[in-house]
This record gives sequence, C-alpha cells and structure tokens, in this order.
Amino acid sequence: MDVIKEKLKLLPDNPGVYIMLDGYSNVIYVGKARVLKNRVRQYFHNSPKPEKVMKMVENIRDFNYIITNSEIDALALENNLIKKYKPKYNILLKDDKTYPYIKVNLKEEFPNFSITRKIKKDGNRYFGPFMGGISCKDILDTLQLTFSVRLCHTQVSEKPKRECLNYHIQRCTAPCAHKVNKEEYYVQVKKALEFLDGNYKDAERVLKNKMLSAAEGENFELALDYKNKLAMLSKLEAKRITALGKFIDADILAYATNGLYSAVNVLVTRKGFMQGGANYALDEAHMSDGEALTGFIIQYYSNHEIPSEIVVEEFCEKELIQNYFKEKFDKTVEVTLAKQGLKAQLLKMAQKNAAEYLEKSIDKIKHRDDMTVNACMRLQELLKLEKYPRRMECYDISNISGVDKVGSMVVFIDGEADRNSYRRFRIKTVEGANDFASLQEVLTRRLSKLGTDEEERFPKPDLIIIDGGKGQLSAVKEIFDDMNVSGIELISLAKREEEVFTLNSDESVKISHRDYSLKMLQRIRDEAHRFAITYFRNIHSKRNLESVLTEIDGVGKVKRIALLEKFGTLDRIMSASIDELANCEGISKSLAEKIKIYFDENL
Repeated sequence: MDVIKEKLKLLPDNPGVYIMLDGYSNVIYVGKARVLKNRVRQYFHNSPKPEKVMKMVENIRDFNYIITNSEIDALALENNLIKKYKPKYNILLKDDKTYPYIKVNLKEEFPNFSITRKIKKDGNRYFGPFMGGISCKDILDTLQLTFSVRLCHTQVSEKPKRECLNYHIQRCTAPCAHKVNKEEYYVQVKKALEFLDGNYKDAERVLKNKMLSAAEGENFELALDYKNKLAMLSKLEAKRITALGKFIDADILAYATNGLYSAVNVLVTRKGFMQGGANYALDEAHMSDGEALTGFIIQYYSNHEIPSEIVVEEFCEKELIQNYFKEKFDKTVEVTLAKQGLKAQLLKMAQKNAAEYLEKSIDKIKHRDDMTVNACMRLQELLKLEKYPRRMECYDISNISGVDKVGSMVVFIDGEADRNSYRRFRIKTVEGANDFASLQEVLTRRLSKLGTDEEERFPKPDLIIIDGGKGQLSAVKEIFDDMNVSGIELISLAKREEEVFTLNSDESVKISHRDYSLKMLQRIRDEAHRFAITYFRNIHSKRNLESVLTEIDGVGKVKRIALLEKFGTLDRIMSASIDELANCEGISKSLAEKIKIYFDENL
C-alpha cells in the first residue's frame, strides 16, 4: 500500500483512464475520470462506498493511469481497455447478440431485400431492429408474396438469365431474366418500402384475397400460410404506439440496482412502433448509478444501432453521452431525461421490467459467480496453485487414424469462455496418429509467442490444461523444460475418472463431482474438444469435397477452389441450382449443368 500512497500524491488534474491491478498484476478494474486526482483518491478514502467497490478495493495492490485530452476521449479509451482486459469488476456485455434488420439495396438498379445484423452508412435503407417474436424471414416472405420483390443476390446484367422457380410461382417478377423493366419494378419496391414503414393495408388486402382464393380451390395448407401471415401483420400493428410521433426513433433505458447487483432494461421504438425489449444483468463495481449506466450505454451501442434519441433517468450523464456520440460517431443523439408524458410512461415500464428482471436474476448471478470466479479461487486452493488462475488455456488434438490432424486452444478468463481468443492449429510436422507429438508441436508454436511482439495478442496464461492423463502432461512438460517456460502452471484432466494430474505429485487429485471447480475444468475441457472436432470435420469434409470434385470432367484446380470458396460444403454445392452454380467464377452454364447431372446421378 506504500506504493499506492506515493502514486496518489503524484496524480494529475487531467482527465484520463485509471487501471486497477491486483497482487498478480491482473487488471481488475478500468475507469474514466474528468479529474484523475480526485476520482482515484476516492477509492482509498474512508468514506462510505458501495459494497462491490469495497470488495474491489480490498484486492487493489497497484494502479496505473493514462492521461487523455478530454473526458470523451477517456470514455472511449475506457471502453477499449475493458474489451481488451475484460476486468473482473467492470461491466462486460458477454456474447451480446445483435438484432436483425431488413436491408434494401438501393444502389442496385433492381433493389433486392435481405436480412443483416450490421448497419452501415452505405446509402441503403435499413428497417428494424426486429425483436420480440417477429421473424425477419416471415416479413421477407410476406414482401415476396404481396409485392414480388427479389430476395436473391443474382446480378442483373445485359444478358438475360433463365428465370427461377420464384418467377413461376409469382413470388418474383424476374428482373434478372428481363421479365420486368426498371420503372415497373420500382413501383413494386416503393410499395414494399411503404409496408416496411408501417403501411400494411395493401399487404392485408392481397393476403386476404389469396387466402380466400386458396380456400376456394381447397388448397388449405396454402390458405393457412396466408392466414398466419395476416396474423403476423396484426401482431406488427399491435406494436404501434399511436401517441408517439411517427418518425421518432428512441431507445428507453432503465437501470435498477440493489447495491450489489444491477440490471438494465432496453425498450426499442422505431417509427412509432414498439419493436421489443431486452434485459441485461450487470455485476460491476461503480461509484454511482450514473457512472454504471454510462458504462453500459457506451458498450451497448458499440454493437447496436445508435438511435436519434435515448430516454433515460435523471441521474444519467446526459451531456457527456451526447458529446461522445457526436465526437466519436458524428451522430446527433438527444438524451432525454423523461419526467412526464408518454416517454415518462415508457420509462416507468422499462423501470418495472428492470426491477423485476433483477429480482429474478440475483440467484442466477450468484450461481454464475460460483461457477466462474469462485470456482477459480477454489481450484487454486485444491491444486495448491501459486496464483489465481485468471487466464486458463486448454488444448486438445483431433484426427482419424492420423489424417487431417488438428489442435485447438480455448481460453477461459475468470472461469468464462473468451471465444475471441480461441485458436486452431493444423499439425504440420507429425506423421501418423501421435497425440503426444501433436501436443508438443501445438504448445511449441503457442509458447514461442511469449516474450515477442505477439505476446500482446497472445498473453501469458496463468494455467494450461491438457486434455489427457499423465502421458500427455509429461509430453507438454518436456516442451516447458526445453523452452525454459516459467510462471505458468500445468495440469491435465483425464476423462475416465475425471482425475486431475499436476506436476507437484505422482498421485492424481480427485475433486468431488459436485464441486464447481471440477465442473469448470470439465467445461473448458469439453469446449476444447468441441472446438477441435469442429475444425477437424470442416477440414475433413473440404478434403472429401475436393476429391469428389476431381471426378467431374472439366472441373480443374482453379474451378474447385472457386466452388469451395463460394459454397464451402458438399451439401451446399449439391443443393445449388444450375443458375447458382453458373454464378460462380469460371463456371459456365454448360459446366454447371454437367456438375448438377453428376451429383444427381452419383450422390
């Protein structure tokens, strides 16, 4: 603590980011400050603090800081460092899913409609997000049924293509086959855009007529499909908030906390429609609710569409957030502190959702802690590890009779999977099915990055776990000795009895099957196995696919590569139409027909 006291005296008055470290130099918290001197000193005063902050301060053994030009720059740097270090006491939205949008490619002469999860400033139109049980696929299907717009990515060229099945069943007017001109197709697109803007009258009329026609023709299955589409339109219409201005796009965010755990509810409205909502459980150390909500907003909108308005509670850091979006994204966002009217009612709805979700999630959050951070501490105790195993890497080998040998490396941080850090290896130097030698090759390649410029991307692990028994452990220990590796613990987990082997004893460590630390080891071992098997199957299927393609006359190496890059798997090539095959680079219409005939006759 003497080191900290001396550093506190030297803190500057500038804005910046501070980085809290534990006794093993692990980053456990990253924060931003308008004035570094004032903010960092707060942690070490005797003044009352939230329980989570007090727990975090007990683990601080050192800190660093980075001066920035402004608080906005500090906010951006804080977000980047949280993603980089994944600190134990910060908000971290793990595996945060993005919602689908419908994209209309207006750059094309004959625009197509498709589903995407990424919005770009590319001149196209995007509609969504679609949440709460509304399927983008169903909406696209309705667009095809009612307005006959195209969903495919086939290029429309001067040379007409053969019309596909969608044209014959009246789901597309086939611009690629020159069956419709630009002006006529534009009328279809305009009506489809009006539908996506919330005008469902034309669609309802067309679907009702088709449903009645199908029923009269006793095509009851088709009539039921039309009926389901009409029910979906009713569901969309029910989401309309009539008092809300038609062109207002707003997200409503509410924050709830019990002092130890927190939750945020996000309600999304677009063009006067309530799109849906999502809840997020938070487990972080923060000095104030406003600071916590700001941290959530910055992380959340790094993966989601930024609306023109965000409705929040009064404690939100309004000006900071508005300036951040303007400076970093050139996006004008109105942060509204709703006190009355419809927006206040929506905020109350979000507050109720957040509070209810928090109440129901507390046990889940505690259980997650038991399965992750607490399991890591328990493992350190049971295996007598020198330090807390924050970053764990597990390795596995997969092959069949020595063919297509691959290795996998999966990474868990604080007991949770860090999928962005996973790595795959093609075994290059080992002949035959030799798992020991394969493990040695993989670990040699991995450990050779330590002490180099690449260690920034591949940090030194605290613990390496090998899928196997004493033999595999000994094989990897040889690599540790040859490369003079130190500061990394090494264990193996044998499948049959779930025994843990360490370098400290010839006897295995047997952990109770009910113990969360063993369950965590099993999770990381099983994940390494899954990742290796998936990679092996991918390589094996591509090799088999390439061998199949060599049997087709006229498909040489270049064309095989083109087919592999476009379709990826044998199943996708087999199910492709002649037109889709012909759309592949280097594949003529006649060769596409030959490929199709070959698969029809032989597979």
